[in-house]
Amino acid sequence: MSPAPRKKKDETAEEVEARVSEEAAKSVPKAEDAPEGEEKPKPAAKKKPAAKKKPAAKAKAKADDAKDEPKADDEPKAEAKPKAKKKPAAKQAAKDEEPKPKPPARKRDQPRKREPGEPAVLVRAQARYVRTSARKARLVCDHIRGKDVEQARAILSFTPRGAAKPWLKLLESAIANAEHNHELVGDELKIASIHADEGPTLKRYRPRAMGRATRIRKRTSHLTITLTPKE
Repeated sequence: MSPAPRKKKDETAEEVEARVSEEAAKSVPKAEDAPEGEEKPKPAAKKKPAAKKKPAAKAKAKADDAKDEPKADDEPKAEAKPKAKKKPAAKQAAKDEEPKPKPPARKRDQPRKREPGEPAVLVRAQARYVRTSARKARLVCDHIRGKDVEQARAILSFTPRGAAKPWLKLLESAIANAEHNHELVGDELKIASIHADEGPTLKRYRPRAMGRATRIRKRTSHLTITLTPKE
């Protein structure tokens, strides 16, 4: 008699999974068995989740809408105003070369016109209480009496006497009075009269021998100059 067949044991879940995986591996052809011309199949790329739209997309959409709208340049342009005609260059250059009118001369540069029968203008200047004696001042003023203003300046500038300096200052003052008050030209004047008068005397004392005192007289003078225009 033949032996009775044995019953198969129930397979566990793990064994079933292992057997299925072995069968699946056998069924898939290996890379070595594939023909040379064929390439290996690449695994399918996983799809990334779609990114959310950013607010920049809305701005682009608005820009596209603006492009579709008609531009202001497409509108008919306003009629241009006629341009002013340019002056010829020769005339303009001639105008530039024309001498500009000179400003009016100052009053002191022009002598005042005297009316017929009008007496000559006399300009007077005086210096009082000058600390020099009248006799010394007269020695200087005698040199410039009747002279022109320019000559008197030169003489007083080179006179080696102490009284020449006060006389020169007084002469400049008289010239300034003539220019400012009487509208005369300073270089066109001459000395009409000049004199020196005695002023008050300052009395001082100096001790001397045997208990005596000697008087010292400090004299002063008043200087006067009168100018008039040349004829």
